[in-house]
Amino acid sequence: MAKIENKVKENPKLEQNKLSDGRISLYLEYYLGREEKPALDKNGNQIYYESGAMEGKPKFQIKHNRRKENLSLYLLDKPRTAIDRQKNKETLELAVKIRAEREQEFKQSTLGYRLKKDRSVIFLDYFQSYIDNYTKKDIRMMKIALSRFKDFLQEKYPIYEFNIKAEQLNKEMMTAFVEYLQSRSVGEGAKGIYQRFKKVIKYAIENDVMIKNPCNGVQCKVDEQILRKDVLSLDEIQLLINCHYEHENPNVRRAFIFCLYCGLRFCDVKDLTFRNVDYSNRLLKFEQSKTKGSSASSGVVIPLNDGLLSLIGNPPENGNLDTFVFPLPSYESCCKSVKRWVKRAGISKHISWHCARHSFAVNILNNGANIKTVASLLGHSGLKHTEKYTRAVDKLKEDAINSLPELKL
Repeated sequence: MAKIENKVKENPKLEQNKLSDGRISLYLEYYLGREEKPALDKNGNQIYYESGAMEGKPKFQIKHNRRKENLSLYLLDKPRTAIDRQKNKETLELAVKIRAEREQEFKQSTLGYRLKKDRSVIFLDYFQSYIDNYTKKDIRMMKIALSRFKDFLQEKYPIYEFNIKAEQLNKEMMTAFVEYLQSRSVGEGAKGIYQRFKKVIKYAIENDVMIKNPCNGVQCKVDEQILRKDVLSLDEIQLLINCHYEHENPNVRRAFIFCLYCGLRFCDVKDLTFRNVDYSNRLLKFEQSKTKGSSASSGVVIPLNDGLLSLIGNPPENGNLDTFVFPLPSYESCCKSVKRWVKRAGISKHISWHCARHSFAVNILNNGANIKTVASLLGHSGLKHTEKYTRAVDKLKEDAINSLPELKL
């Protein structure tokens, strides 16, 4: 087939389709943006983020909308004569010309193009236009960045709440915005939001909407190696195990205790089937949902002791190994059950499902496991993400020493 070279940002793009009669049909493909739909699991339940700044919030699936325009222009797939090749050349040149004309018409009909070089543009409108055409997976973080900036203006700069222009953003305002983010978000959450905000600023500068970058020299510093979530000590875990209450969910109970002793994420424990359990060798084998297909270290193998095997139970009598080990409701429902359970056990910490993974890592390190072993059990590809647990253990030891009566000599 003939080779058509499209530039990355062209919209529409010139595309081709080989027909059964040996011709190549030329057409234009327009990208019309994207829309979000709730992400559901195979049981129709809403899927939620399990960790990080988005923990407990719903996930969404992205649908990209495109439209095709047939140009009624055709190339010969294998031109044999000079006349055929010349005809192909002229037809392709015509198609390229039409594409360029269509692009100008299409851009003039969209908000983003009209805003492109207008430095008096309302920045919030420009930000929204950027999001409307955003195609990457972190779009929800982009939306949070816009929402957080609106809240910031409302609280700190009410005069600009609805009509701040791009040229009115300055370094002083950005410094105040970072402080505001850090007051509302914990650690990495504030940094992630600010990073998305800066992407819009950079885009505006590249497209001549802004001349100077107001974010230059303004940083949102976060120590990423600090464990900020609460962890359960071994004594607190035993309190949970001993605590029963009316209408408790036994599957949630089994699964959470299993995570406390194996370090699994919610998405992984929810998807475990009896096929993942090697009873003869007493092993649990699975691929992490978070890194499956994108990391060579996505596979995890965990030895199973008698207690863990009792939590798993025996394979189903019907022999269906694809049966879930822990039939669980939605993430949100499970977290509510855990919080209710923790409260009934008399534990005052803020415990989410992901705290089980953190608790597992801290407790086995505290009991003498080396960091490489912990990284392997957690499915980390390196030690970077595991090191924060060693710092948490050091802090626990320091607190334990400081809890002793003051030494008076």
